[in-house]
Amino acid sequence: MNRNAAFASALGAVLTTAVSLAQTPAAPPAAAPATTAPAAAAPVQAIPAKIAIIEYEQVAAATNEGQRLLQELQNKYAPQKAKLDALAGEIDSLQKQLQAAPATMTEEERASRARAIDTKQKQYQRDGEDASNAYQAEVQDAIGKVAQKLGPVVMKFVQQNGFTMLLDNSAAQQQGGLTLMWTIPGIDISQAIVEAYNASSGVAAPPPSAPSATRPRPTAPATKPGPSK
Repeated sequence: MNRNAAFASALGAVLTTAVSLAQTPAAPPAAAPATTAPAAAAPVQAIPAKIAIIEYEQVAAATNEGQRLLQELQNKYAPQKAKLDALAGEIDSLQKQLQAAPATMTEEERASRARAIDTKQKQYQRDGEDASNAYQAEVQDAIGKVAQKLGPVVMKFVQQNGFTMLLDNSAAQQQGGLTLMWTIPGIDISQAIVEAYNASSGVAAPPPSAPSATRPRPTAPATKPGPSK
């Protein structure tokens, strides 16, 4: 029996007992010693709800500090990207040469060229995945460090503005939770937090060419052609 079923069963038992007692004639009450009446419980004060929503990871990446870190990582991986682009161009050129090969080319030569293309494609795939995984790991680490420093700024903002609940919409989407469909203006505090963090960190905005938080992946070259029959 799960927790909800157990609770329902217990509640049903209590209600059944209450009905039985109500239907049974009441016995004369026994004289009870006088006791002091218990003090009345203090009324519970209702707190009005004021909910704030934030895209926490996106906010960390959108700050000046986050954008500078992303730009530094893009520059760091630029040589690897150039190598991958060159290899992709080489594969494409070899594929076109094979497709345009004269009919007089022997099957052995055609198969040899196809194997060479296949080897380069596998190298491209392997190197591309390694570079992409390393890049994404460093992005997560960099944004995670900004996110840790973002916490006090967020708490100060929600307290000063009287919010009673803060929801991270980006975390809900990543974990397969509820997705926010609609809010009234003023509930999403993401941009306000970006501005507050930039003001407190003192980090200047990066150049206009700064990358976004998107994790780029290498583009796979065209599928290799099979040997002609």
